[in-house]
Amino acid sequence: MRILIDESLPRHLKQLLPEQAVFTVQDMGWAGIKNGALLKKANDAFDVLLTADQNLRFQQNLRGLDLALVVFPSNRLAHVIALTPRLREVLATIASGALIEL
Repeated sequence: MRILIDESLPRHLKQLLPEQAVFTVQDMGWAGIKNGALLKKANDAFDVLLTADQNLRFQQNLRGLDLALVVFPSNRLAHVIALTPRLREVLATIASGALIEL
């Protein structure tokens, strides 16, 4: 499974998921790309997008995406770390195109 971490989350999250193929937007050279274009690029190259952007689903048309989205309630590192066990559970069963709010 290929996972992309959005700019809205701390890059440290990558180290919390060593068992996965995880890349940051910065790793991909996609920093600063707006949500619509980012979703299209991510949909072509990744299975899951991790984000803290609570408004993404309201601002973008997510229909037709194969990309699954996992939305964190906060981008604070302490919250992200605390949600890592739940994230692992979600990643074990997530379906293509799903939208999961942690």
